[in-house]
Amino acid sequence: MNETPRPEIAALGSSTLCEAFQITAAQRPGQVALRTLGGATEITYAGFLAQVRALAEGLHSLGVGRGDTVALMLANRPEFSLADTAVMHLGATAFSVYNTSSAEQAHHVFCNAGNRVVVTERQFLPRVLESRTPEIQHIVLVDGADTGTISLQDLALRRVPGFDFDSAWRAVQPDDVVTLIYTSGTTGPSKAVQLTHGSVLFQTRGVAAILGLQADGRSISYLPSAHVGDRCLTHYGASLCFGNSVTSITDHRQVGLALVEVRPTVFGGVPRVWEKLKAGLEAAGVTDPTTLPEQARSAIRARTGLDQTGWRITAAAPISTEVMQYFAALGLELNEGWGMSESSCFGTLNPPDQIRQGTVGKPLPGVEIVIADDGEMLVRAPLVMKGYRGDPAKTAEAIDADGWLHTGDIAQIDGDGYVSIVDRKKELIINSAGKNMSPANIELKLRASSRLIAHAVCIGDRRPYNVALIALDREMCAGRAPDELRSAIETAVAAANAELSRVEQVRRIAIIDADWLPGGDELTPTMKLKRKPIQQKYASEIEELYS
Repeated sequence: MNETPRPEIAALGSSTLCEAFQITAAQRPGQVALRTLGGATEITYAGFLAQVRALAEGLHSLGVGRGDTVALMLANRPEFSLADTAVMHLGATAFSVYNTSSAEQAHHVFCNAGNRVVVTERQFLPRVLESRTPEIQHIVLVDGADTGTISLQDLALRRVPGFDFDSAWRAVQPDDVVTLIYTSGTTGPSKAVQLTHGSVLFQTRGVAAILGLQADGRSISYLPSAHVGDRCLTHYGASLCFGNSVTSITDHRQVGLALVEVRPTVFGGVPRVWEKLKAGLEAAGVTDPTTLPEQARSAIRARTGLDQTGWRITAAAPISTEVMQYFAALGLELNEGWGMSESSCFGTLNPPDQIRQGTVGKPLPGVEIVIADDGEMLVRAPLVMKGYRGDPAKTAEAIDADGWLHTGDIAQIDGDGYVSIVDRKKELIINSAGKNMSPANIELKLRASSRLIAHAVCIGDRRPYNVALIALDREMCAGRAPDELRSAIETAVAAANAELSRVEQVRRIAIIDADWLPGGDELTPTMKLKRKPIQQKYASEIEELYS
């Protein structure tokens, strides 16, 4: 256990997330806990607790108990928090299904989890029914009822004689699995990462120590709830532990609108979110913030809605120094960090007062990091997952006998303890001449070279030279003629090549005339590249570049 938490974040001294929520709800009963954009729905912490108590009893009436699993297939909405928190108070495990999952993918998840209950909404009901396993006995709808389903409202009205809510949550242990995070499956079927109450709380305490977080505040829930970032940072951390007011948005394209309305005190995003914010400001004429007086920069911070953020995180993929410097010039420095589902989210973070651009910061307190002989980063700490559900072989591959998590990331550590990620171990390009290169670094340069480029994929493994697939940003390209676009992209690629070594440079490009959407063929729900599927889908275009 870390040192005694400050009084305003006493929930961090808890042994389980159930206990943390009980403390948080008791401290601020009248504060808004959960809301929707525009404020159509607002639930106080007292209301949050009351609904959790009622839903826990309702779920108990369906047979949900300690050690069981419950699936959630929901958009970002307050009902996710209500259902998830109710499940954990029974000693059961709630997990989310990506909204973009196909019926086949959802079926795989249901088979692995063995859940008997699914909580969902009307828009996903057909997919849930198509992917249903024989084990699934109950489907709960949060937005009404349908044939063969139970409404969330009716579930909350069910009563079970002798049910003891307080005894149920007090029986939960730190080593109990609180959730399953299904990996996005970029290289095969998704695996179920088992996170415990203890692992999540250890990570939350570490993040709080680095960032100096305080209680209360305002957050936005927009990443998929199936992703470790939204679940651990927003739901478990900001809400259950820190007592934030969390505003849910159902469409990630509403992020800009939500920022202005909510004025969040904390905000995090993948690099693409920051790239889009930068591109929008540049399109509005803010091309060089370094030339602006402080008064003008202050007005721009207010215009973005980021003016009250105490910290701003970027993670999940490399971010260019140009983007980092742009926001720093506006007085909105970004804290880059590293994490993965298997580490309960973050393992390293840049301290706000000691940001070192180009690194992912220092290990959280209590986190050990070493670099193996082949350059792979290994992590050991109580925040490491319990293992992959139902897959001891994969678990043994990931966590060795000494407890080291093999991250798959090639990294370096400087003399001050700052970690730099070079690339994914399995994604390094080794060309036909035997030269090792980082595709992520090359792609970063390409994206940074023009706001017209949404995504870039570098190809070159076992090839004589590098080529790239370029997916355009449709919004930024609107109204431009094809020839003009081609010329602009070629100019941008030339500029990127000027910052790369000769062997890294991209010799030829193919511009892809298609939207690459989160959860589609090319991107995971959190916008990571699905490299193998991309190379398979665009095999003919790639071969033409080498012809």
